[in-house]
Amino acid sequence: MTTPSAPALPDMGTSVEPPLPPVLRHRGIVRLTHWLNAVFLTGMIASGLQIYAAYAHFGIRGSVLNLPNPFDASRMAIPPEMRLGGWLAGGLRWHFTLAWPFVLTGLAYAIFLAVSGEWRKLIFRPRDVPGAIQMTRYYLRLRPDHPEQGKHNPLQKSAYSFIILLAVISTLSGFAIAKPIQLSLLTSLFGGYQLARYWHFVTVWTFIAFTIVHVVMVFVADPASMRAILTGRYRGRFPNG
Repeated sequence: MTTPSAPALPDMGTSVEPPLPPVLRHRGIVRLTHWLNAVFLTGMIASGLQIYAAYAHFGIRGSVLNLPNPFDASRMAIPPEMRLGGWLAGGLRWHFTLAWPFVLTGLAYAIFLAVSGEWRKLIFRPRDVPGAIQMTRYYLRLRPDHPEQGKHNPLQKSAYSFIILLAVISTLSGFAIAKPIQLSLLTSLFGGYQLARYWHFVTVWTFIAFTIVHVVMVFVADPASMRAILTGRYRGRFPNG
């Protein structure tokens, strides 16, 4: 005859948090403009490199400007695999075809930010400086706990604010190059046609660098944000978001 065992007592020392319900993080207009501009920007960069390859210097022939440029024709050529269009005319056609959709989707996103008030959660302001310092310490493993944040942490705000400013500079310098006579004042603000072309080129590589860092940080720091930009839903914690 076996002795009945006493009922097991619950372990009061441990507790399991229930999974967090998914919350809406990105609205449809944000996801749509994000992915459309990713496609448009990729095509514009590739076609812009094709245009640049037709004359891989800055300045007029016989008077090349002495500007930092690792891709000068005498140093390192841009591989054909990175270019779109096949030749100068093809690159120009692709570039101008994609330019207006890029600008229009950017305007749609800007209007959404203004009307919805979402810009308040995105734009970096002076009061975000201390939080940015703490986030930097966290990423450098100088601080063990994740600082409190809203929908975006201060470092994300600084990056997004910078890339919005960069998009404006890229667009304006592009217009200055495309219409140097009609928009002569704008072209002169960039230092003339050749310098406008140079600053437009610099923004390309800055966009590329930002994109690489952005993608790496998504997978390293917050993989759930990839699902959020695809479905709009985020499962995780972003306090005060």
